[in-house]
Amino acid sequence: MNTRKLVNFFFKTLIIGGVVGLITSFFVKAEDYAANLDPINWMELLGLIIFFIGLGLVFSVVSQTGFFAFLFINRFGLGLFRSFWPTVQVLLIAFVVFDLVYFPYQATKGEVAVYWYILMAAAILAYGWIVSTIKAKETNKQAFIPALFLMVVITTIEWVPGLRTEGTDYAWLMIIPLLACNTYQLLALHRINQNNASSQATSSNRATIKEKAKG
Repeated sequence: MNTRKLVNFFFKTLIIGGVVGLITSFFVKAEDYAANLDPINWMELLGLIIFFIGLGLVFSVVSQTGFFAFLFINRFGLGLFRSFWPTVQVLLIAFVVFDLVYFPYQATKGEVAVYWYILMAAAILAYGWIVSTIKAKETNKQAFIPALFLMVVITTIEWVPGLRTEGTDYAWLMIIPLLACNTYQLLALHRINQNNASSQATSSNRATIKEKAKG
């Protein structure tokens, strides 16, 4: 990936984070928008829009940091654990899914029913499973577990600040842009690499044809 495509990759992810963050705020913070609609307060509405776009951009940067950390961790894990690395990833995924239920439930001291946390963990796992299946179909079967590791483990680590806030508003405002950005990065990276390979192959073929023509 050259510098131009890397910058393009960064800004597309940034835009996705900002847009998804804003759209999410329409649902999560609907009362804040409604309070400024009757009567309409354009300055306050503009301030809310800019704030939530900015928040989405911040979460996008968090996502990108986590994604590049994932690429390093995956290479490091392959070098350290070799053929056992997929098994280690599966164990870490299981551990994180358990943590998504156990620790938030303990933090609320039973005030929130445990099945809500089970549904939350199951939803993240199910979404990650779907995205990982797409990744595996577009690349190879071995990509499934690393992709699921990114979508569950890395996303959850990125989400920790949102989980520590009081209430659920900012947890929702954070997790949805994170999932959107991680999904885009995961599915876009191999497509960019494939396009690069195709371009290089085309250039090589053209050069060969020109050499033959000269000969």
